[in-house]
Amino acid sequence: MNKRYEVLFEPVSIGPVTAPNRFYQVPHASGMTEANPRVRAAFRGVKAEGGWGVVSTGAVSIHPSSDDSPLPHGRLWDDNDIASHEMTCDAIHEHGALAAVELWHGGASVMNRTSRITPYSPSGIPWAATHVGFMGNLKPRIMDKQDIKDVLRWQYEGALRSRQAGFDILYVYAGMGYLPYEFLLDDYNRRADDYGGSVANRVRFVRELLDVTKEAAGEKCAVAIRISLEVLRGRLSDNYESEAHEVVSLLSDLPDLWDVKMDASPTDCGSSRFRQEGAHEPTIDFMKQVTDKPVVGVGRFTSPDTMVSQVNRGILDLIGGARASIADPFLPEKIRSGKEDQIRECIGCNLCIASWHDGVPVRCTQNATAGEEWRKSWHPEQFKPAHADENVLVVGGGPAGLEAALVAAKRGYQVTLADGMQQLGGRVTLEARLPGLSAWRRVADYRLHALKQMESVSLYPGSQLEPDDIAEFSDHHVVIATGARWTKSLYSASEVPVGEMEGPSVHTPDDLMAGIVPEAPVLIYDFDNYYMGGVLAENLASKGLKTFYLTPAGHASAWTIMTNEQPFVHAALHKAGVIVLTQSLLLEHDGERARISNIFTGNEECLAVCSVVIVGLRLPNDSLFRRLTSSSDNPEQRNIRSIERVGDCLAPGAIMHAVYSGHSWARNLGCVSTEDNYLRDLPVSINPPGAAIRKFND
Repeated sequence: MNKRYEVLFEPVSIGPVTAPNRFYQVPHASGMTEANPRVRAAFRGVKAEGGWGVVSTGAVSIHPSSDDSPLPHGRLWDDNDIASHEMTCDAIHEHGALAAVELWHGGASVMNRTSRITPYSPSGIPWAATHVGFMGNLKPRIMDKQDIKDVLRWQYEGALRSRQAGFDILYVYAGMGYLPYEFLLDDYNRRADDYGGSVANRVRFVRELLDVTKEAAGEKCAVAIRISLEVLRGRLSDNYESEAHEVVSLLSDLPDLWDVKMDASPTDCGSSRFRQEGAHEPTIDFMKQVTDKPVVGVGRFTSPDTMVSQVNRGILDLIGGARASIADPFLPEKIRSGKEDQIRECIGCNLCIASWHDGVPVRCTQNATAGEEWRKSWHPEQFKPAHADENVLVVGGGPAGLEAALVAAKRGYQVTLADGMQQLGGRVTLEARLPGLSAWRRVADYRLHALKQMESVSLYPGSQLEPDDIAEFSDHHVVIATGARWTKSLYSASEVPVGEMEGPSVHTPDDLMAGIVPEAPVLIYDFDNYYMGGVLAENLASKGLKTFYLTPAGHASAWTIMTNEQPFVHAALHKAGVIVLTQSLLLEHDGERARISNIFTGNEECLAVCSVVIVGLRLPNDSLFRRLTSSSDNPEQRNIRSIERVGDCLAPGAIMHAVYSGHSWARNLGCVSTEDNYLRDLPVSINPPGAAIRKFND
């Protein structure tokens, strides 16, 4: 280990327990509920195996009045739930790490769609969500004193159940718009009793939650508070530098650990496109001045030098990781063993967050094994040996091809990779040049670095292979990873791609990334709805080209609501001077004007634009595969063992899908496929429905 990183492996006392090092996997959503406890246990257990000293759950509901369905969340309501979480604690403890549970009540930010219990709120103020998945029509109730006592009791009982499950650190969650946070902010808390008004009154409920949690924790468990400080830090206080300083000072001695964060997911978990590593520091840098208890925080930390800096400068005692721990569960172990150059760094694309919004187990662009540790027995650092002494030819050096080559090589196959481009990396190499996407280059950099260290791998950039060339690679498994292309298809009012718009002034993203500069004014027509249309518009406008952005959707880059980016996309386009037009279809373009119509009303208008860039339908570049597998060009006649497609060549998608596709092909080579034969998890059922809830005694 590099000596300057030794500080990261010092133990840290947290009340009655001790973290073996400073690596702390903070609570984060996993999309894994009581319906799949084995999936969840394996997912968290691998992180402990990888060296994270503390491994936490995501939000765990303490009562049915905190019901976030259909968004996935954990719960601790009865004996079955205790047994479910015992699996996770056992998996974490097996590797010497501490297990932490984020006990949670959502208050007015949950809709209780399944339980149908009226949501709780300090003053009946609803959370005004802009994300459709969080919206609801049921408004919250104003809590009376009995409601407050009930929530305190539920927290106490949840803490008792947590102890029984085996957790070492028990949380009070006072952040991200949830119930305790709502008491802290006068936006939500307009009470006139001793729980409202002054900051001292507004912290009362949080103090009482900490008190009952400490009572339930006894002498063996630590108590942590997770708190959002972004809004409080920006508000003046009569006696302190800010309300954040005041809240922390008033509560400083109660918890054994402070876990500090931002107030909303877009700023707390900002994508790399809009937030740099360590971006939380200006908000939380005061913590060690007002409390002597250990502090953990996040910042999409991937560099051990940045981590050491945070510790040495007194910003944090423990280095929090959520996305970084998903991208590489073995990040701490790689630093400890002097292999930091092998860290699979988070790229900050936030598709892990999008998967939670989708209501499914977490996915990751960099780590295809995330969520598949139990279902498919995929370990991020361990691979089943090759079934035979065989060779693999990968045609295409983009994310799918690189991942297929790397996993095949790690399994022991002799691998040859060829690509027509001089620089390997495929779409990643091109897209990483666009505004805000430089971190995405890590997808290629990590894999190329690893492949170049392996004697069993031969790389051939600038090598365009034809069927006759591939025929020379006899006795090989061939995988075609030749990517996809953007088309000039338009979009219909029926919401499907139709036809194609031709002409010298009509372009695609492929044209722009090949170096073509369209004549201004330019119209970006985006019905792909992810990042590409917005990034290209921003890029053209930054070069001084008058740019219009047109989309049939209601927002620019509409799907980026899933990745926490949509507010910042609109801000970036506005700053760049891009003119945004939504709910619109492109009908015609004659080189001087574009005719557009409203998708709902049909009203038409014209825009004076010289060029159009269509960002919509992508189709596979699969001609090589089809030529190889045609009846007149049978692969068996060429002595090729197998031919398969992966990544965008099979089905266009995000980079995450390409990496997963390449990984899955290489994992399954010579094995029984896990693609449609994975393990199905089952809930724990110790007590049948209707059984009495266990009584808890300290």
